[in-house]
Amino acid sequence: MYFPIILGTAREGRQSGKAALFMLGQVKGSGAESEIIDARDYRIKATDRTEKSRAAKRLSEKVKKADGLIIVSPEYNHGYPGELKMLLDLIYKQYSYKPLGICGVSSGPLGGARAVEQLRLVSVELRMLPIREAIYFGNVQSLFNESGKINDPSYEKKAKTFLDELKLCAELLKPAKGRK
Repeated sequence: MYFPIILGTAREGRQSGKAALFMLGQVKGSGAESEIIDARDYRIKATDRTEKSRAAKRLSEKVKKADGLIIVSPEYNHGYPGELKMLLDLIYKQYSYKPLGICGVSSGPLGGARAVEQLRLVSVELRMLPIREAIYFGNVQSLFNESGKINDPSYEKKAKTFLDELKLCAELLKPAKGRK
């Protein structure tokens, strides 16, 4: 199975990269394939015809191949980053019937809960199917050490539960893969 991770911010000094790398290790440790799709690599001008851009073609290839997706997004001002919205809007039909796991990141204790809720709504419109489980990386500055290793071992169990649900949904949705 292949579950790419969308890192939803291009901001300098971002802390969510640590959470994305943690999830990458967890996905690969579970036996699935993965990679990080970094919002920094998909920047476009807001007025571009996005469906015809090179960025859209690259993203389309990755999403078509995916059995499901994971988004790791920080919460900025009670929402998710604009560059994540622009990345998601590059394509549409390729998301159909793909399960989605969402991880929120914040400097506060809620771990990006509001961004996660907003992403659930957007993902439904994009015809993805968000799983119930979510991971909330709160107080991110102290959650990871300076080398990026997570300080709280309970996140490994959270990630396992999250990935078990994502894999189950991907298996159940296989007959629908390719439907538009």
